[in-house]
Amino acid sequence: MFRNQYDTDVTVWSPEGRLLQVEYAMESVKQGSACVGLRSKTHCVLGALKRSVSELSSHQKKILEIDDHIGVGIAGLTADARSLAKFMRNECLNAKYVYGAPIKPATLMSDLADKHQRTTQTYVRRPFGVGLLVASLDTTRQTPHLYQTCPSGNLYEFTASAIGARSQSARTYLEKHYESFDDCTKDELIVHALQALVGCVSGDDELTKENGSVAIVGKDQKFTLIEGDELQPYLDKLEITRADRDDDDNDDDDDADAAADAAGGDAMET
Repeated sequence: MFRNQYDTDVTVWSPEGRLLQVEYAMESVKQGSACVGLRSKTHCVLGALKRSVSELSSHQKKILEIDDHIGVGIAGLTADARSLAKFMRNECLNAKYVYGAPIKPATLMSDLADKHQRTTQTYVRRPFGVGLLVASLDTTRQTPHLYQTCPSGNLYEFTASAIGARSQSARTYLEKHYESFDDCTKDELIVHALQALVGCVSGDDELTKENGSVAIVGKDQKFTLIEGDELQPYLDKLEITRADRDDDDNDDDDDADAAADAAGGDAMET
């Protein structure tokens, strides 16, 4: 009702108490290709779907390295993500120079959320049109953390999360299995991330080594990006896991049919 009157400036409130320009920026996150994140007690994994503008172009990077212990997955405007990544890298370098130690993830994420929020309170800048999933390791306690930011300046910490287009199916999968993530090995976490991404692929496309991307960071594990041929063994594991699940489902159906036939035979005998 009020959109045309109150959505021309980010600092103008609508009568409903909403900042419409901020909501539009949050919509841009939902249009970006999907990105998922999950963590165990020792590792944190990011997975992302990469897009290409045409068959002749390369795929855009969706996971960016910030430091040896921090990486981000993006959904939304890639150019905005690069700007935020540059800010985060500068903060990491400044902390190493001043304190001689890697920056704590919680400190960096608080500064990043403040940077997001400042753009919602001044008319000279628009909000960043990108959401970030940040995989990190607290090098002091050797504990992994997964954070999510959004254009409004809100900051969340998750066990598992998914953002971007068609990410609801990924969230459903993560909600179903998150209780088992704590004790997973890093290879199992990667397979879970890929399985969550499968439901986010559009149309008749499939998850392949070309459009898939995975990164991992954790205890005694520097940030590592896994793409291309290095990703193929995990995709093969995913196919084996899915085949085993299908066999188990078929066995359950056969047992149920046999039980039903037996019950029907007993009823006819009586």
